[in-house]
This record gives sequence, C-alpha cells and structure tokens, in this order.
Amino acid sequence: MKELLKTVIADQLQLGWKESNVTREIPDHIVYDKGLVVITGIRRCGKSTLMHQIRSMLKEKDFYLNFDDDRLIHFKVEHFQVLHELFIELFGEQKTFYFDEIQNIDGWERFIRRLDDYGFKVFLTGSNARMLSRELGTHLTGRYIQIELFPFSFREYLDWSHTTFTEPEISSTAGKANVARLFNEYLTWGGFPAYLESKNDQYIKSLYESILYRDVMVRNNLTNEKELLKLVYYLASNVSKLSSNNSLTKVIGVKNATTIKNYLGFIQDTYLLFQINKYDPSLKKQLQNSKKTYFIDNAVVLRLGFSFSHQSGRMLENLIFIELKRRGKEVYYHHNRTECDFVIREASTITEVIQVCYRFDEQTITERELKGITEAMAQYGLTHGTIITVGTTREIEISGMRISVIEAWKWLLKTR
Repeated sequence: MKELLKTVIADQLQLGWKESNVTREIPDHIVYDKGLVVITGIRRCGKSTLMHQIRSMLKEKDFYLNFDDDRLIHFKVEHFQVLHELFIELFGEQKTFYFDEIQNIDGWERFIRRLDDYGFKVFLTGSNARMLSRELGTHLTGRYIQIELFPFSFREYLDWSHTTFTEPEISSTAGKANVARLFNEYLTWGGFPAYLESKNDQYIKSLYESILYRDVMVRNNLTNEKELLKLVYYLASNVSKLSSNNSLTKVIGVKNATTIKNYLGFIQDTYLLFQINKYDPSLKKQLQNSKKTYFIDNAVVLRLGFSFSHQSGRMLENLIFIELKRRGKEVYYHHNRTECDFVIREASTITEVIQVCYRFDEQTITERELKGITEAMAQYGLTHGTIITVGTTREIEISGMRISVIEAWKWLLKTR
C-alpha cells in the first residue's frame, strides 16, 4: 500500500489550481480560521477545483489525496496512519490536510477526529449528504464548518464567460442586451463547469449514470434500475410541479409509498434533486402535504426529462430555487386558495415571499401571480413581496402592499 500511495500522491500533485479556473465565492475566514471544513455537493460541480483554489491560498498545500481514484479501492481506515507517515516522509511536517471524496473510505471520521484533536487544519469534500452528516454528527458534532457547493451561479457563469460589467455598462442599452443574452444561455446550459466547456450531452448522461449506479444503487444495495430511471425521468419532466409519494407509486408502478420515499431520500442525498414542503406551522401537516421537486441544474432537467413546450417558466423557477439554496435559504411553497412559488423562513418567521413568472407585462399579467403573492403576503403579515421575471422591472402597489417586479438577471446579481 505504501508504494501505491506514493505513486498516487505523486500523480495527483500534478493536479492543482489554474489561473483560468473560475474563483468560487467563499468567505475568507473559512479558509484561514482553525478547524475542520467540509465541502459537499453533487459530483462534478467543482468541489475538487475549490479544494485546489483553497490550497493555492495557503502555504501548506502538499498533504492532499483524492479518494475517488480507482487505485485506492482497497484503501482502509488503518491505512490513514501509513498515509500520514508517508506525507511527512515526502514533504516534512505540515499541519494542513486536504482529502477529496473521503466518504469512499469506511470509518474515515475516526482518523479526521484524531487530526482535529491534535489541532490540524483539515479540508474535506464529499458527494453524499446523509453519509457525511451522519458520520460528522456522530464523531465530530460542533467541530466543523460546512460549505454546500453548487454548479456555477450566474455571477460565476459571467466570470467563466470572461465577461465583466461596470455599473455604467450594465445600465446602457448594449450592456442590458448583452447580460440578457448571457442570462438566456445560462438558463439553458446551466452551470456545470466541464459541461459548459464541451456542450456535449453525453457528459450529463455520464454524470447521471455515475450518480444513479454508484451513489444510489450500489451504496444502498438497490437492484431495480427501471423504477429509479422512471422516477427521475418523471420528476425531471415535471419539475416544479406538485407530487406525493402515493401519486408517484401509480406513475412508477410500485406498490408501496415507502419505496418511493426511500428512493427519493437516496437520490436527494446525492444533491441531484430537492423537494420542498408546503409551509405550515405544523410539521406533521408539512410532511402530509404534496411536495414540489427541483433539480440541481437546468442542464440536468433538459437532458434527463421529456422536452416539454412552454418550459421557460419552469426552467426559470428551477433556477431561482437553486439560487435560493445557494444563498442558504430555508425554502417552502405557499398554497391556500392560490399558490405562491417560494416563501422563505428565518427561525420561526416567514420573512420573504417570491413569485416566479417568466413573462410579466400588461398583456400577459395574470391574476394567479398577483393573487398568489398577495395572499401569501397577507397570511404572513408582510408588506413587501418580489416577482422575478424576464424583461421588465417595476413596482406595483396593491392595497398597501408593495410588490417589486425584477428581472431575473438583476436579482441573480444582487448582493446576497
């Protein structure tokens, strides 16, 4: 194992930060403060690149290993001590460790706790939310900071496109047209870094198969591939729509709603999709109501689901949801007599309501959007709400309520 590790370390040290990489947005204190940092997110969203970005910022950068390497398939928890000794032998003593996809090694959390006990700085990445949270919660409660990484934000997409706008430029006719064009590209192509480079749909298919077979089926000892494929296909074809576990049993052709619940839990652990509840002060009622499903990136929706007509509105809603998740918001939907797409909760209070409407002008304005948001504002005691749309910005006053209608790209570029 020692000689194999030496080869893998030498090979992987050739990987690193490139000046052409997009700099991801993370707080500096997370990098420089003491303690354990855990970077989680879907496969290929840029976790390893972020790890290299962090390494480039620090003096100590050599104690690095990516466990998503086929040569490390027989690496066991007892080999961590061999690895630590080898690091010192090769590079001298250092106090900073970097481990990619560490959840591939059973029992990893015990070694990481020992490093933390002795005051080492440790950066970890992982692609499975439940495994990481369970193991961190058992052995490292309160000892770590978590960063959830998503595919590129719109601001990062502009960076990838080598596009910058000053305030005067973005306010000009040409500037608005250019940023609107880039937004339309982002709405379709999404933010997976490597996919943006290739625009090859096979990349999304490969990513999906890796998640489905390695992270869902193998990890959870599942065998019914057809049921899982059918479930994801249906949800991707009906993104942002309501569904329940009982309704999905009929669509997928399984007998037990618990099977659907388990499937959805395993898939959500990989960050491929998310489900949100209808807001209700009663947790029991929240769990009983239908859920809305969103996917990690629009490229996944468009390449995995049925290509439906009039899809722009649902694609915009999916994009806005992911940005809310990226901003760390606790998101629900509102439904009483009418529906409001998103309500945001902080602590025990609803602080913000958002309606998404692709076209919102005098000709296409509908009562649904206005009734849904005003009903939600009234129910939660809010005097201000937001409608996110494409092509217009304005203010609306209704019965003492102020609704800001804002173009999606402007909202995406607003400071969090």
